[in-house]
Amino acid sequence: MTDRPTLQPGQGAVLGEHYLPSRADEVRWGWLPNADASPVLHVADGATVTLDTLSHEGLLADQGRDPARYIRQFGDVDVLDDAVEVAGSGIANGPDDGPHVVTGPIAVAGARPGDVLRVDVLDLAHRVPYGFVSNRHGFGALAGEYPQDRDSTPTRHVDRMITDGSVSHFAWVEQRAGRDVGVMDAGAGRTVQFALAPFLGLMGTAPATSAPVPSVPPGDHGGNIDIKHTGVGATLYLPVAVDGALFYAGDPHFAQGNGEVALTALEASLRATVRLSVVAAADLPGVLGDVRTPVVETATHWIPTGMDPDLDEAMCQAVRHAVAFLHGRFGVPRSVALAYLSAAGDFEVSQVVDAVKGVHCLIAKADWAAWT
Repeated sequence: MTDRPTLQPGQGAVLGEHYLPSRADEVRWGWLPNADASPVLHVADGATVTLDTLSHEGLLADQGRDPARYIRQFGDVDVLDDAVEVAGSGIANGPDDGPHVVTGPIAVAGARPGDVLRVDVLDLAHRVPYGFVSNRHGFGALAGEYPQDRDSTPTRHVDRMITDGSVSHFAWVEQRAGRDVGVMDAGAGRTVQFALAPFLGLMGTAPATSAPVPSVPPGDHGGNIDIKHTGVGATLYLPVAVDGALFYAGDPHFAQGNGEVALTALEASLRATVRLSVVAAADLPGVLGDVRTPVVETATHWIPTGMDPDLDEAMCQAVRHAVAFLHGRFGVPRSVALAYLSAAGDFEVSQVVDAVKGVHCLIAKADWAAWT
């Protein structure tokens, strides 16, 4: 593993104007803020905020709800104090609750329903040099086929922990050829490495409802969208449904493949710094065209999204939203937008494991340079 220090709460660099730790008496576990949620932080439009986010791996009931004991089975590593505090708190987290530890909500001054919250991802720092990829019984793209290890007695192997229908693979961070990579034991004394590309799987705004909002399915509010392109330098646009927007974040990842087929990505805690800005409703056509659902923007692409329990319909939604983006922003006829997307738009499956499936479309900015 790398020798970088563990970013415990209140320690290490804080790049934002505000700092929000994951306090056990403020986080939500498995549920998102709704319209009735009380903000834990108020910030000005355009403010920068550093948030500590927690991975749920090691905290969950099928792992003993004791992260210090669970994680240290894999080596003499530091465990985050806030992980221990949340797991040891009285917060309920059972089979009907989502797994995600949610930091927030944050009220942004001036945000009103009909506006859009612009979230610029400025920095993502590893809080620990390790994480887990888990496959749980009844979940994932191959539910019913995997996990193949279903020993009800917890057993630890060199590379994984098997407990009550779950298989969790431990992965660690090493520096190889001058860059950080993730490493997993691959059996027979071998390891496999893969590139790291940190991002927050869960960023959202509160929907306009007083009903409980589960953390697993994504939606128009954002939430657990699991789009790997939302790393440092990216911008996420989220519809505002309640005054203040009530932004929240969680589900930190070090890496994820499109689809997230096992169930989880490389789940690992991050310290995130974001800028939160309000885009007024009147200004939206020049930014998002006719789209009023989550959109990602990177240095090279605009990325409209589609979400639905049916993957085919999620694909249709992504196409509709991509057409609406191009038509509304550039005035191009819808039939031309559709033809362009068929020739040059790249549609990727974000994830298929969160009840509501996700598809996103990559529209190359270079193709529209003459229009901007």
